[in-house]
Amino acid sequence: MLVTWSKAAIKARTLVLTMWIALTAFGLFGASHLDQYLTTSLTVPGTPSAAANEILNEKFRENTEGTFTVMYKYKQASAQQIANFKASVAQAARVIPGSEITNEKAFAGTLYSNIGTSFELKEAAAYTKALREALISQGLTGAFVTGPPAIESDVVPILSSDLQKGQLIAVVLAILLLIATLGMTWAVLIPLLFGLATISTTLGIIYLLAHKFLMVLYVPNIVELIGLGLAIDYSLLMVHRYRRELEQSQDPILQTMKTAGRTAVISGITVALGLATLLLVPVPFVRSIGLACLILPIVSILAAITLQPILLTMLAAAPKVDFTGLLEFSFDRLTNMAIAKPRKVFALTLIALSILISPLLWLQVTPSSLSAIPAHLESAQALNTVTDKVGVGVITPHEIVIDLRANAGSANIAATRFEFAKKLAANPEVFTVASGEKWPYIDASGRYLRLYVFGQHDLGSDQTKQLVHQLRDDYIPNAGFPTGTKIYLGGAPAQGVDLLNAIKSSLPTIISLILLITLFILLRTFRSLVLAVKAIILDLISIAVSFATVVLVFKFGLGTYQLQQLEAWVLILLFAILFGLSMDYEIFIVSRMREAWDRGASNEEAILDGMRNSGTVVTAAALIFISALTGLITGHFAGLQQLGIGLAAGVLIDATIIRGLLLPSAMVLLGRWNWWMPGQGKPRL
Repeated sequence: MLVTWSKAAIKARTLVLTMWIALTAFGLFGASHLDQYLTTSLTVPGTPSAAANEILNEKFRENTEGTFTVMYKYKQASAQQIANFKASVAQAARVIPGSEITNEKAFAGTLYSNIGTSFELKEAAAYTKALREALISQGLTGAFVTGPPAIESDVVPILSSDLQKGQLIAVVLAILLLIATLGMTWAVLIPLLFGLATISTTLGIIYLLAHKFLMVLYVPNIVELIGLGLAIDYSLLMVHRYRRELEQSQDPILQTMKTAGRTAVISGITVALGLATLLLVPVPFVRSIGLACLILPIVSILAAITLQPILLTMLAAAPKVDFTGLLEFSFDRLTNMAIAKPRKVFALTLIALSILISPLLWLQVTPSSLSAIPAHLESAQALNTVTDKVGVGVITPHEIVIDLRANAGSANIAATRFEFAKKLAANPEVFTVASGEKWPYIDASGRYLRLYVFGQHDLGSDQTKQLVHQLRDDYIPNAGFPTGTKIYLGGAPAQGVDLLNAIKSSLPTIISLILLITLFILLRTFRSLVLAVKAIILDLISIAVSFATVVLVFKFGLGTYQLQQLEAWVLILLFAILFGLSMDYEIFIVSRMREAWDRGASNEEAILDGMRNSGTVVTAAALIFISALTGLITGHFAGLQQLGIGLAAGVLIDATIIRGLLLPSAMVLLGRWNWWMPGQGKPRL
């Protein structure tokens, strides 16, 4: 079927090329307009925190994503001067249509004013510059503007700048590595054109989906930079095989699609199915990234069986200057060492990998991190001003929402609320509790009450998570309000705990599905139970090394990075992407070994043939993929840095130590049992 599709595409090359050019052009258009549809949200639908936030939005008009926070520092101001500051903030807020001051406090030499709007995140963000200018015109020079809209306004240009820088670095390094792999030839353009078409088309589809589904800010950076590496992987494998078939076959396209084309399609399906499991995570944030990444391998598969064969026939000529001999010589020496001394290589490699994996013992996760925002932005400086002065917990308070229902207006409510707040304030983890008799602590109907509980630590800390559990399991059930009262815990800390719980509860299903799907595909591909199980074990080792490297770099502060905890969404995305990528490399190499074994080669001959013909190109593809990740690693956002470093470490270790040493040495030790399948008897010697 692959051959049929490819031959049909070559026959109708003008139509196929026109279609891909049109898809690429639309994708470029969609990519340039995608930012306006991207957002950020850690809401977990159906959880108690989501229910609390819904009440806050409806009854207290607290549109969190459309609310600005203004912070103005002053020295020894009188009550009248503070009143004037408040009036100036209110006057400046008029530049935002329909806005209102929803909460305002002055303490510790700083005025804090929340400006609520009815706008969605993107619409509100558009007024950030105007608000900042209005504050200056009102004489409040030095006032900081933060909150979700301001953060959005500040972050988007930085993300775009990081992406452009990453694209430039990735393309330059990819060209150099492609020349080293393919030589000085027009064939170098094939993976780049393939990548341009697949990435652009993917972004075009995401642009359409973003009109209906939540898509987060990080999507373009992840898709473009990871997509470049993934596309080059597939295309490079097929170019390499086609060039070999030009010398050996009368129909090189036919042989290429039967072998490398089939392998690329199987690999793409494996990656796609692995990423599809992310759609089972009941968190829109994670689902949006999973959906975006899922589209990429699907588009790559379509391009591999239609566009790639045409590009091969047009551009895949032999190189005039060839540098590949040196790469093959180096990889041959590595393989020969693993085959000659399999026990020693296997043992030393496992010891080295065990040491690399050991930092996993210190793994801690967080739902999000304030340090994810670049510190030089005004919105980040405002947050740092508060945390330095008061503490990190004040930025993300717990919000207790009390629905009195039929008890609204009861005589003892005020006293009960006061006692409840007093009991909360006595907790050593609580910095202070804010409650009152008026707005914003009581809604207009008098039915709903709100208490702010400010903790001592940030939302990802163990202390904050423990406080969330104490509030839900102890304080709220024993709050003392009349029977029939419903109490909800909202705010960022509760939302973060719900997000982590949602991810943790999804992990067993996701991991089980990925393993089962992969095992089934590998059994069909390798026709060997031993090779399939071994491939999965090697994949899990690669992922463990990746996680451990992220812990080592961020938790222990190697280089310029230092975070105590890693963002949960990064780890789950790392698992899904790396499992597919590592399996790609396994399929590329072992499929070639299987071909040699089926031709009658011995176990050692098959290993050497597969490593010699696919090991070099897999290593080159891995290096190109790592070069594409530099845009994430050198960016300004902690989550993307973690993702980039984790992927780079996992891919590098996988394509060198694991596939170059552990794989061949393990296969030598297993001998003929590499090729065993239940029901087929013992494999030949």
